[in-house]
Amino acid sequence: MPRRSVLVAATAAALAGAATLSVGQHNHQPGSHASPQQADARMFVQLPDQLREHTLANMRDHLLALQQIQAALAERAYDQAARIAETRLGMSSLQTHGAHEVAKYMPQGMQDAGTSMHRSASRFAVSLQEAAISNDLRKPLGELAAVTASCVACHAGYRIIK
Repeated sequence: MPRRSVLVAATAAALAGAATLSVGQHNHQPGSHASPQQADARMFVQLPDQLREHTLANMRDHLLALQQIQAALAERAYDQAARIAETRLGMSSLQTHGAHEVAKYMPQGMQDAGTSMHRSASRFAVSLQEAAISNDLRKPLGELAAVTASCVACHAGYRIIK
């Protein structure tokens, strides 16, 4: 099976599992809203206070990085978008984020989703560098979808608590 097919299958499996976990949270029918009485089915993850705040700040920075990447893509600044992707989301960002310290408190599935996101971000950065030459965004956009799919799966399956 080609690498892309494996990635798509793995992402689909992760999202299917996440959708099962979050079924009580959201009703995606047009015009309908989830009831506030429905239980949050995500797994609760308790972190020490300092690591919890650090982790939440990192996730907000990940979201900001995604917004900055999209802005750079709109300007066709592919090298800038690649730099943001690798330094803020990719494998080279792990040291900066203190991933090793917080990982020991995370369930394996949450660790796996994080690792998947960081690896996908590094692949995305490389594909953006290629797009700077080819001017073809199909592959980078697919890689970006894989990055955000990891985020969605993790947030649907886990909730950091005090």
